[in-house]
Amino acid sequence: MRRSLLVVGSSSCSTAIRYFPRCFKRSAARVKASPTSNTLSKNGAIAHEIAEAFAERCRAGVKVKILIDSLGGGSMPQDIPALWKKSGCQLEWFERIKVFQFVTPWELLNYNHRSHRRILVIDGKIGFTGGHGVSDAWSGNGRTAEHWRQTDVRVEGPIVQQLQAAFVESWRRATGDVLGDDAYFPALDVQGKVYAQIVKSSPLSSSFGTYLLFLLSITSAQKSIHIANPYFFPDNRIEEALINAVKRGVKVVVLTPAKSDHATTSSASHSGFGVFLLGGVEIYEYQPALMHTKAMVVDGIWATVGSANLDYRSLAINEELNLVVYDAAFATALEKSFQEDLKYSKKLTYEAWNSRSFTEKILELFTIPIKEQL
Repeated sequence: MRRSLLVVGSSSCSTAIRYFPRCFKRSAARVKASPTSNTLSKNGAIAHEIAEAFAERCRAGVKVKILIDSLGGGSMPQDIPALWKKSGCQLEWFERIKVFQFVTPWELLNYNHRSHRRILVIDGKIGFTGGHGVSDAWSGNGRTAEHWRQTDVRVEGPIVQQLQAAFVESWRRATGDVLGDDAYFPALDVQGKVYAQIVKSSPLSSSFGTYLLFLLSITSAQKSIHIANPYFFPDNRIEEALINAVKRGVKVVVLTPAKSDHATTSSASHSGFGVFLLGGVEIYEYQPALMHTKAMVVDGIWATVGSANLDYRSLAINEELNLVVYDAAFATALEKSFQEDLKYSKKLTYEAWNSRSFTEKILELFTIPIKEQL
């Protein structure tokens, strides 16, 4: 596992209703370089506003590099790449199928390894990450059905270099080019008193940092574990670690959506809830909208926010990235958000879970053979 150093900086978390205005403001600034990595861009006002913000910076002479997962970004409106090309932005696709790969078909296996990382770095000085995509679904406060519930983070200080390094790693894999001058990695002064680090995983490079992040933090918990995650069906080790945490007196609470945007993934997730409920894990289902936050707080002093889901694909197949923060104030802010979300959630009991319909149970059985790919 490749490790990132623990550094001092400043971090703040925000919901989508605050996230995009911050991005627009920073993207419209007189920046020198603005690398971004994302997985989902759908038709709508937000997608076109973001696209135009980048295009305007390109026309002003800013180096804008955009890396999008070729599968996750497949629904992006075609006029956006055309706008970026005309404006001078550099758009690349992560693991796009190429004609020559049909001559070397073994390389097509790499197509299963997707980039799920969310990164926006501006001037090498300000960074954003979390679980956001570029869609109108992320433009609200997460309290209505059409607006997903999301938490993201903004960082400054030396931690931005680690975020930038993760983008550079993905960019090199997609293009073969290495970004490394002062425009991307300027000298950064400490901006706060928050200890933080970036934990990333890249299974193609035999790096499983995200998996170890969750496993070790769960096994180290002494008082509480609060998890918010939209796709919750971890492997046996993490399942056992969570149940063992309850046995040693740790309060474990999981917040997940009542309804998902992926029916198959939702079925796979619900099929495993019984073990957790019998083991003393509390599960709440968020009611107003799709809860897309990917965060965890341990013992009220340690927190992580990022792109990783607690499912097989995020923990063993995808390229993922999480920010880890060792700061009671930051953890408290996330806890406050978590507790507020619980007010809009319904606690799931074992009896309610066990009484789900026969159709639901049959659909869950069909997910068993493909569970490790979800």
